This record gives sequence, structure tokens and C-alpha cells, in this order.
Amino acid sequence: MLQERCTEERQLTVLHLVQPVDGGVARVVTDLVKEQARAGLRPVVACPPVGPLADRAAAAGAVVHSWPAVRAPGPRLAGEVAAARRLIRECRPHVLHAHSAKAGLAGRIAARGRVPTVFQPHAWSFEAVGGRTAELALKWERFGARWADHILCVSESELRTGQEAGITARWSVIHNGIDLAHFRPGDRRDRRTARAALPLLDGVEADAPLVVCVGRLSRQKGQDVLLRAWRRMRVEGARLVLVGDGPDLDSLRAAAPDGVLFTGASQDVRPWIHAADVLVLPSRWEGMALAPLEAMACGRPVVMSDVNGARESLPPGHEGHCIVPPEDPAALASALTGLLTDPALRDALSRSVQRHTRAVFDVRETAGAVAGLYQELVGLSGPTMRKRTER
Repeated sequence: MLQERCTEERQLTVLHLVQPVDGGVARVVTDLVKEQARAGLRPVVACPPVGPLADRAAAAGAVVHSWPAVRAPGPRLAGEVAAARRLIRECRPHVLHAHSAKAGLAGRIAARGRVPTVFQPHAWSFEAVGGRTAELALKWERFGARWADHILCVSESELRTGQEAGITARWSVIHNGIDLAHFRPGDRRDRRTARAALPLLDGVEADAPLVVCVGRLSRQKGQDVLLRAWRRMRVEGARLVLVGDGPDLDSLRAAAPDGVLFTGASQDVRPWIHAADVLVLPSRWEGMALAPLEAMACGRPVVMSDVNGARESLPPGHEGHCIVPPEDPAALASALTGLLTDPALRDALSRSVQRHTRAVFDVRETAGAVAGLYQELVGLSGPTMRKRTER
């Protein structure tokens, strides 16, 4: 027991405080944890016990603790902060890494500068709401920045959004990365094989133009905009598949034209990416979305709305084919039509986005950069933290 405790004390322990537990945030945390465990760090994940993150993080090598927190702020916040404070005392992390708005709120209040703290917004909270709620969210982000040693953004555009909103912080930008061994390129033969293996595509012609949208079914991801765009499509035989689950499932089903397919939650999106001709993500806001990176690593062209991280995801010069204004069904329909009806353009884009993504967005590089940030904080902030504690 003593030897085990000494080993833990020598290892750099990172407490990842996480809410939400699904979608891109969960995948980012799982990939980070996997690489950190491989590198000899000691990752600890505290998250709600429901959802896929707890099991996936444990399988990736993390110690997992239950932190029962809901997505939205509300009357449970005081209890969530108290639970986070207890976890910090028990885990004694060298670094607290708080992911997304809710964990960033509770974690920073719980730590209050006593532990070197990284806050990673994964898209800003004030972009997700409107009116008075947005004003309050922005006021908190401006105030709460004092309790983050670094705010870690996944794109330069996410950082600029924070700065332009008046948030003053020590900033770092480390792009999202993906597991390139998992998201491997697929050719036309893989496309046929993937389609044949997906029961939901039974009855769909093998060569039918297929557009796939991977993402939580929510206002953020903009599937409602996509359905409005799809009604404008005039590509013969084209089919649309929405991969994912979420709070907007019922309303999207009710609004969907005939022939739009819903998969529900998917443990592995690779078969759908390989089956697709084009992947689309019409988000209203992002930090840097993972699904387009995963698709491009597999050699599939993408169409994205012009939100944070989208342009930085692409090779230079691809914006004209791959980027459309947010909430613009006509532009989205036009971009999808252009790709579905031009196989030569689609093939050229497939090759270039595959090369670019696999050269730039390796999760091992991302995890290494994040670990370097941790080491910097631990090395530089020890005396600072002691001074804060002594006050």
C-alpha cells in the first residue's frame, strides 16, 4: 500500500472534471486519458455515472469517480461544488482540468486557485443561450477566468471569441486531435462493404448518394437547419442519415422528410463515415468539432457551417466547397448538391482533406502538448499556489 501511494505521488495526477458525458467532449476526454496513461501520467476522471464516459475512461486507463452533476446550472450547483471540492481533497491532483461550462463553473469555484487549474470551454457557454441567460454566462466567464491558470481553447477562433467578449486570461490553443489508428482511410470498396453491413441501409441502392450527419441531436448541431436544407435538395436518389441521439430526436423525426434515417446512439461511427459520400455538420456554435476531423481522416469530404474551428480544420483553399454560413439552408443545400453531383471534385477533396488531417490532427501530438502545459503549470505555479493558500 505504501509503495502504491509513493508511486502515485511521483506520478503527475490530473483530475478531469467533466460534464457532459457524451458527444465530442466525452471523446476528447477519453482520448486524452488514454494517451496520458500511456505516457505515465495518472489520469483521474470525475463525471456523472450515467452515459458512456465513465466506462470508456476506465477502459482507457483512468481512475473514475462519480460526480453527479447535471448539464445546466441551477439549484443543485452548491452540492455539485461541494462534491467537486471533496474529490479534489481525496485525489490530491497536481492539476485540475475542467471540461466544458458546467464542470468549469463548479470546478473553478471548488478549487479557487488552490490547485493549478486548466479550464477547457469546448465552445463558450454564452454562445449556447440568449438574452439574460447569455449575459449572466458571460459575466461568470469574465469573473471565473481569475481561477483558471490557463484557459485552453481548441481553435484560434474560439480564443478570439473569448477575447472579443472581454475575457481576460492566460490562454493556450491546442487543436483537437483524433485517433488516427482508429479513424483509418476508406476507399470505394470500404464504402460498399460498410453500406452492406449496416442494416438501416437495407433497401437503399448501393450507389445512392449518401450524406451522413454525426452529432448529438440538439440545437447546437443544427440538424433542424439540415432538414430544411434537405427539402431543397434535387439530387436523384440521395439519402440522409442522422447518427446520434439527443433531446431534439422527437422534434427532428416529426420534421424530417420521407427517407431521412435516424440511427440512434452509435458506439462506433466509423461504418457510417465509410458509408458516406459526404459528412455534414451544420452547427450553430463549436470550439472545433470532432466529427468533421474524423471523417476527413477517413478520406471523406465535409460540409460545415462557418463557426469556430471550422476553417482551421480544413486545408487552405477548401472554404469555397466546404464552408457555408450558419443557419442558411439554401447555402447548405447548394454545397451538398455541388459535392454529390461532382464525383471528380469529391475525390479530389477526399484526397486533400485526408492528407491534411492525418498530418495535423494526431491525438498523440495534442496529448503531448496538453501534458507540456500541465508540466509548465506544476513547475511555475507551486509558489504562487502557496501564496494564494496563505492569504
